[in-house]
Amino acid sequence: MKNDLNEAARLAEKKYGQNFLKDESYVEKIIQSMPDETIEIVEIGPGLGDLTKELVKTGCVTAYEVDERLCDRLRERFARELEDGTLHLSCTDVMSRWESGTLHDAPYALVANLPYYIATNLILKALRDENCRYILTMVQKEVAKKFSASEGEREFSSLSVLAASAGRAEILFEVPPEAFVPAPKVDSAVLSIYKSVSIDDERFERFLKAAFSQPRKKLIGNLSVLFDRKALMNLFEALGVDENARPHQVATSVYHRIYEELKKDMTDAEQKRKYGKQKRRR
Repeated sequence: MKNDLNEAARLAEKKYGQNFLKDESYVEKIIQSMPDETIEIVEIGPGLGDLTKELVKTGCVTAYEVDERLCDRLRERFARELEDGTLHLSCTDVMSRWESGTLHDAPYALVANLPYYIATNLILKALRDENCRYILTMVQKEVAKKFSASEGEREFSSLSVLAASAGRAEILFEVPPEAFVPAPKVDSAVLSIYKSVSIDDERFERFLKAAFSQPRKKLIGNLSVLFDRKALMNLFEALGVDENARPHQVATSVYHRIYEELKKDMTDAEQKRKYGKQKRRR
């Protein structure tokens, strides 16, 4: 066991944000948290294969690993599974694979211990992917809170709105640093998102980015950067939204109603803002 831990520490690459989950009790908790329905599995960053070993027992797994050194070890460790087709290993950057629109041609569940530095972007990609039906990921605890927070909570953010728009997000359990090799400097959590729809609207994401640009400021002030303040005040009054509301105090459903009223004006508003910035530079 000690040799295995030393080997894990030796192989961890900082540039890939690698922290290998070596505590088997947490691996088992992840497996027990998977959906009951029969669905194919996609794993991002299998690393040394400790989670992969359990995943292939539950169904067909497609694993994406960017580190060629680890790919060699995975090919050796899972030679039988690769041969019989229960495991498909793709040694490539998963972000480049997502450029095709999906990670898998059939409905799938994303189950992974995600690298912290890119976890948020990967989850957002999964929310947009129509074939991804369920997300079960280990991430930094603060990131998990932002995706799972409810209206009124301090952590409620644009990520919360996107996750709630796609389905139901919740933190299942937390994982301490000592469960990993090497141990990260932050606490981790396992995040679950059951998707009912896919969210793929760049304008909506830009709208939310503006809405939460200064989280402790008034929502109407944040949106005034893109839209006429008087028009916003009239819209807030019509929708029953307090003009003094902060971004975290407004429900996901209300954000959609505001967006539906404003989206037709977004392109013009953004162009005017861009032109104004260029004019000031002169």
